[in-house]
Amino acid sequence: MAIASIIRKSASSLCPLAGRLFRGQRVYSTSIFNALNNHSNFYCSRPLGTTLSSFRDFSSSKRPSSDEALIRVIESEVKCASETDDHDRVEEVPKGFPFEIQDNPGLQTITLKRSYQDEVITVEVHMPDLVTGRTINANDDDGDDDGGNKGNQSCIPLIVSVSKKNGPSLEFSCSAYPEEISIESLIVKHPEHSEDQIAYEGPDFHDLDENLQKAFHKYLEIRGIKPSTTIFLHEYMINKDSKEFLLWLTKLKNFVEA
Repeated sequence: MAIASIIRKSASSLCPLAGRLFRGQRVYSTSIFNALNNHSNFYCSRPLGTTLSSFRDFSSSKRPSSDEALIRVIESEVKCASETDDHDRVEEVPKGFPFEIQDNPGLQTITLKRSYQDEVITVEVHMPDLVTGRTINANDDDGDDDGGNKGNQSCIPLIVSVSKKNGPSLEFSCSAYPEEISIESLIVKHPEHSEDQIAYEGPDFHDLDENLQKAFHKYLEIRGIKPSTTIFLHEYMINKDSKEFLLWLTKLKNFVEA
């Protein structure tokens, strides 16, 4: 009787454990078989151990569907940009262009350099600010004071630096329009001043005497900053913008696919 009682107690204590093991195995097997049903061709005729390992590797490397959708959209943009823009076009530098052009892919600016007498002239050319299609009338409150219509013209931002050996330099911030160049500011930079020092930048350029403003425009014109130069730069930068956009899309696609 004592032995039979011990056997019954042992059997009753093992039943819940066996049930838990069976239920756990059933749930685990169900999840595996669901995965196998979804990828039956990939796992057919493989041993169980190999199948589980391959399934884990496949799950960890599978790209999310959102990423696949993003890649398709980027590819569509690349195709559209390639078909609508002439990316292989080489801008022919006009005869007598006074600057050497330094254009590095991936940057939104180009650099122009030249020497003039004992001066070194460097121009940082930015992407053009294109027209928005809105025409500003002379009667508008936000129009130019002189009644001009610069608001509906494209322009190129320029940073012009004129330096002399071991001396200060002049830095002009300009906006180049199709028929004129507007000087926005003028700064005298001293090489002995550190970057954390705030130097006096002078008055607003437009507050200077009109004759002084005209003299500085002539100063830049003699050094090559004139409409005949900036008209070419405008077309050059529009072309660069389309090339950089295509390069940017390609880098995005490569990153998402990696």
